[in-house]
Amino acid sequence: MTERFSVLVVDDDFAVAGIHRGFIEGIEDFEVIGTAHSGREALQLAKRLVPDLIILDLYLPDINGLDVLAQLRAEEATQNIDVIAVTAARDVDSVRRAKLGGAFRYLVKPFSAGMLRSALAEFAQTRRRLDTAPGAVIDQSAINAIMHGGQVAVPHASLPKGIGEATLRRVVVALQNADESASALEIAEATGLSRVSARRYLEYLVSIGQASVTPRYGQAGRPELRYALSH
Repeated sequence: MTERFSVLVVDDDFAVAGIHRGFIEGIEDFEVIGTAHSGREALQLAKRLVPDLIILDLYLPDINGLDVLAQLRAEEATQNIDVIAVTAARDVDSVRRAKLGGAFRYLVKPFSAGMLRSALAEFAQTRRRLDTAPGAVIDQSAINAIMHGGQVAVPHASLPKGIGEATLRRVVVALQNADESASALEIAEATGLSRVSARRYLEYLVSIGQASVTPRYGQAGRPELRYALSH
């Protein structure tokens, strides 16, 4: 049986918290075990429930979400809880504090359902890698996969114009989570990209040998192109 990951949703907006909860509960590998609407409530529930993951809004009415993150890391009982920050904050200081505080991902509102789904999939994949063999010694390639959330790391200098590293990583993760292969439309829906943009990134992966493309013929019309990561 596949391990399920427990989630605490933290957002001061009751409607938004409900939307996040409903979306996450619709994903097979996750279950929401609590909802909080303030920083203090989040810290109390985190200590009592010890979820695997917290979806943490940074704009809370009492304690800033970044301070909540810092307190989670300071407490032994909660220091290993992963956090995905969700916020409208785009300033560099907030991003820096979130990164240094150990946030797994940082999603800027408004974000698509595909972006949240990809972040959750990256979390699940990384956590399973870390939990497979506690105490085991792993090689550099396995470490790279864990440190990059299961994504390929592409040097900035090697990327052509129009290809962004963060978006490329999202496309790779979407391909990793596809059943054997995926179309450009399916990748677009999973990442929040347009179909044209998704195809551009997929074709780039094919051009550097990171992915393969195969036509799938239907009953009529042009064949559908299916993309898969190279092994």
